[in-house]
Amino acid sequence: MGTTDTVPGRRGLSRPVAVAFVGYTFGVAMLGSTLPTPLYGLYQRQLGFSNLTTTVIYAVYAAGVLAALLLFGRASDVLGRRRVLLVGLAAAALSALVFTTDGGLATLLAGRVLSGLSAGLVSGTGTVALVELIELGGDGHGGRHARATMLATAVNMFGLGAGPLLAGLLAEYAPAPLLLPFVTHLLLLVPAAIGVWLAPETAPARDSGHGTRDGGRGSRGEWARPQRLGVPGQARAAFLPCAIAVFAAFAVFGLVTAVEPGFLSSLLGLPNRALAGAMVFSMFAGSVLGQAGSTRLPTRVALPTGCLVLVAGLAGIAVALTAGSLAPLAAGTVVVGVGQGVCFRAGMTAVTSASPPDRRAETVSSFFVVIYLGISVPVVLVGVGAQVWGLRTAGIVFTAAVAALALTALAIVLRLTARRAATPAAL
Repeated sequence: MGTTDTVPGRRGLSRPVAVAFVGYTFGVAMLGSTLPTPLYGLYQRQLGFSNLTTTVIYAVYAAGVLAALLLFGRASDVLGRRRVLLVGLAAAALSALVFTTDGGLATLLAGRVLSGLSAGLVSGTGTVALVELIELGGDGHGGRHARATMLATAVNMFGLGAGPLLAGLLAEYAPAPLLLPFVTHLLLLVPAAIGVWLAPETAPARDSGHGTRDGGRGSRGEWARPQRLGVPGQARAAFLPCAIAVFAAFAVFGLVTAVEPGFLSSLLGLPNRALAGAMVFSMFAGSVLGQAGSTRLPTRVALPTGCLVLVAGLAGIAVALTAGSLAPLAAGTVVVGVGQGVCFRAGMTAVTSASPPDRRAETVSSFFVVIYLGISVPVVLVGVGAQVWGLRTAGIVFTAAVAALALTALAIVLRLTARRAATPAAL
């Protein structure tokens, strides 16, 4: 394809414009998945549910993500990136519409599941689409791939962080705090849908068996039945240590996103929703900084480094919960974000570069299954612990447990790295 900035396809968009459209779409879709974070306290007071229910509402969205990944993990390899992104945007719009109704707990659960479906469809597909767009016209060297993956993961994190910040500001300083954030999200989705509709297709062509590109990109039902996601043999050596590290990293993210607003309100006496949104945003901003600052680190160095930084951030959060102090909570939150960003960037770069193009979306979707298990399962355990011991004790126990997991991941990653040091494709 040479070095032209024109993307091949029926619409002939320039590559920078196509990248901007897909990046915006990716970010806006992920924004919707964290939009309710600073609003949980309002819902809790309005509907009278417990801290455990709050964590379940947060985590049930992972059920939607996992359903999307397990049912449609290969869909964009078969149907094309554009079609799957458009379906993901439709699910995001339905989620926002559900949240604008006043249907009680069932509505919240339904909205979160739909949000999870959107995130599951867009996360893997958006990552792959951005990487493929940026790689078009490349020179065959790894630098372009690394920059593309960095952009994709940064867009993901920025979108996730923008959701709580936007909702917190609107809920604190604008009217209709449980309505306006979701109406705003609906408006933001409109240009995203237009951009995806105009964007070119980047998925590799698939032969229908008749000598032409398959209009359906696969046999009937190939993409629509439950599928066992897999990791190609050549990518497994990279996948395993990366999956271990990101599970620990995203378990911390699940804790902060789900219950840090509760920490601020009930433990520190700071119920300001804009502050809660800004704190969660700072974690995601730390993630972007961690990704950007670790671009020159090889994966075998970045993964252990990220685990150590995670442990340092968890120590700050534990000190804050013990002493009831805002400063170490804020510092620990940012440091946790940096550690997560280092792990996430290194893992995504290794996994995508080790995967063959025709199975790249499948492999990335498998990676996101690990991520969303880390986000959802541990945080529900925090909710259970809060019912038994109280929120403060449950938070301290959780930080200790995840620190132990991160250190375990560090030890395993170092062992696997040493064992595979002589294998060029290992990490």
